Amino acid sequence: MKNCTLFTLFCLVILFFSCTKEGQGGNASIRGYIHASKLSSTFTQLLDQYPAKDQEVFIIYGDRTWGYDDRVNTDFQGRFSFDLLYPGNYRIFTYSRDSSRMDLSGTIAVVRDVEIGGRKEVVTVDTIHIVD
Repeated sequence: MKNCTLFTLFCLVILFFSCTKEGQGGNASIRGYIHASKLSSTFTQLLDQYPAKDQEVFIIYGDRTWGYDDRVNTDFQGRFSFDLLYPGNYRIFTYSRDSSRMDLSGTIAVVRDVEIGGRKEVVTVDTIHIVD
């Protein structure tokens, strides 16, 4: 009976530690690039385009419905990376000026959903375009 109980406890511990959820601690990465467009104050004329340097980028682990889990800033070339992630589902987002003028705050979130399938997978997100 004692061996059976120890074996059951051992199996539960192994199961608990082998079922990782989204988040940090793994070997996978999500990388991307943010491209900025500078528009006139009326959003009718393109004034310039460039890599969005020092832009905040946020990540949400799994199916969390509010807030964010981590953030990074883009480098001088508009690139960002979230490293040491487990396989799973993630949501990446940043903020842009709202050229549609639909949001009273003047800004909108630009969101990308990402799935990491493998332990060492590097997922590259499609270019994120923002209005600066």
